[in-house]
Amino acid sequence: MMDLYQSQRAMRQMRKAALQKGVIAILDVGSTKIACLVLRFDGIDWEGNSDGVGSLAGQSGFRVLGAATTQSRGVSFGEIDAMRETERAIRTVLQSAQKMANTPVYHVIVSMAGGNPRSYGLAGSVDIGGGQVSEEDVARVLSSCDVPDFGEAREVLHAQPVNFALDNRSGLSDPRGQVGQKLSTDMHMITVDAGAVQNLVHCVKRCDLELAGVVSSAYVSGLSSLVEDEQELGAACVDMGGGATSLSIFLKKHMIYADTVRMGGDHVTNDISLGLQIPATKAERIKTFYGGAHATSMDDRERIEIGGDTGDYDRDSRSVSRTELIGIIKPRIEEILEDVRSRLDAAGFEHLPSQQIVLTGGGSQIPGLDALASRILGQQVRLGRPLRVHGLPQATTGPGFSAAVGLCLMAANPQDEWWDFDMPSERHPVRSMARTVKWFRDNW
Repeated sequence: MMDLYQSQRAMRQMRKAALQKGVIAILDVGSTKIACLVLRFDGIDWEGNSDGVGSLAGQSGFRVLGAATTQSRGVSFGEIDAMRETERAIRTVLQSAQKMANTPVYHVIVSMAGGNPRSYGLAGSVDIGGGQVSEEDVARVLSSCDVPDFGEAREVLHAQPVNFALDNRSGLSDPRGQVGQKLSTDMHMITVDAGAVQNLVHCVKRCDLELAGVVSSAYVSGLSSLVEDEQELGAACVDMGGGATSLSIFLKKHMIYADTVRMGGDHVTNDISLGLQIPATKAERIKTFYGGAHATSMDDRERIEIGGDTGDYDRDSRSVSRTELIGIIKPRIEEILEDVRSRLDAAGFEHLPSQQIVLTGGGSQIPGLDALASRILGQQVRLGRPLRVHGLPQATTGPGFSAAVGLCLMAANPQDEWWDFDMPSERHPVRSMARTVKWFRDNW
């Protein structure tokens, strides 16, 4: 059991070491692109706290020194399936970002979109006998949460306390120092497939980097794309990537649910490629320039040249109407959104005080997507871009960089995780979590 704490803490210690040196890299490993940002931190104490206040305090704490992207290789559905290719792509993007930053990087925080994330809501409570709530009491109440048996092949990625209650007062973000009889907590835990996260860990290690954190990309996309009111009152962030669509729900500034639909923009490209019998690269270009989710009468008249260079005149002089193209794109977008809808329903999204939905990610840039999403999801929908951060180049401010920017915000202002607290060895959770994150022990 202690291995869990020591290894998770090893990651936190790595992050603190990086913050003390003042430089850390973040890596968003996606199915379409791999993005790397090199951050410099100032005004951060040894605990890793910035001198600002509130959830965006990190804005004043760091600036982006280097940024680079490269085409992703060896990644599908947000998971690595060809280690060498992915390693080569990571090395390429890291070298470019380091060169721009003009500083070497040793520590990296990485996000993952795959691994079939599953969310669990856990609860626990302890008696504190009318005294002041201490750090140890917080550790005890977290360790009193009954952890579900989620199977040998799964690992814990996040375990965050999202609420504390003291006697009859709920909604406390930090109960320490307050007086009461009974302390309760709600915790949100995410598990992922062990193999997917192990592959990512090994790939990063092979690039001669120290891992200072592995983070759910659904979580960090929400951090950067939802404004503070949305995070507080209830909102869902739908990050439409190339190989997967990540989904997170926030309430009271905490993520309370995460999931992934194993479909994204690459599937749309593939449909165009098959439908029009053209290569994937050309299908991607046509999607980018002419794609849409809603056809009008004007689109019947707009012709798109899809000719090739085979030497066959009939084949090389083909064209389609934009209406036909949209007819290929729309069914797949609808399928992705229907899948998102069923997951939101399963999570009880309709019970939240506010039900804003924010679409982000590279796949969200198809014209007319927001109107189609409003119809299928039946809620207020807006398109989201990540928050502006200091020093970020213009080319990396679009919706495709929501996860990367969210990683920066999280690095500057990490939320408490379950393993940040010293837990007395005799008071570990009802079902031991020793094996759940044992891969940390094997990798650090």
